[in-house]
Amino acid sequence: MPNRPHTDEALGLLRGGLEAGRSPISELTALDVWLGFLRFGRQRFDTALTPESDGLLFQYGTYSFDGPPMFTLDFTRQFDINDDDAEHDHYLQVHCELTYPPDPALHELGSFNSWFFHDAGEDLDQWAESLGCRVERLRGRKPAAIRLYEEPV
Repeated sequence: MPNRPHTDEALGLLRGGLEAGRSPISELTALDVWLGFLRFGRQRFDTALTPESDGLLFQYGTYSFDGPPMFTLDFTRQFDINDDDAEHDHYLQVHCELTYPPDPALHELGSFNSWFFHDAGEDLDQWAESLGCRVERLRGRKPAAIRLYEEPV
């Protein structure tokens, strides 16, 4: 697609968008990051025009990935990466992960996930609005860490 950035640029564009705010990334709230992620989610990339080639994932839960259990809020952008024959090769996921210290109130939220896909006939603003109350539950809580990374899956 002309005038659309390549998926290799996604992590840098997400980081740049979050760093362009008034505060350093380490000082952002869940709402700040969510709004920044949505701005990033509105930017289209050079992907195939298929229903699952460009997706946004909102997910959270209490997990013990690298140590003690932490409540993790993860905003992910997933791109379908094709080979030279235009066949699926793998996915590239760009994550913005916020972790919070253990807290019974957060643990009680359980786990949740919701996908949005560009080119699938869905409305991004409606999807975002439907998730706003879930971000609101974290108002006033400062994440212990915010991590931006990408990975092939």
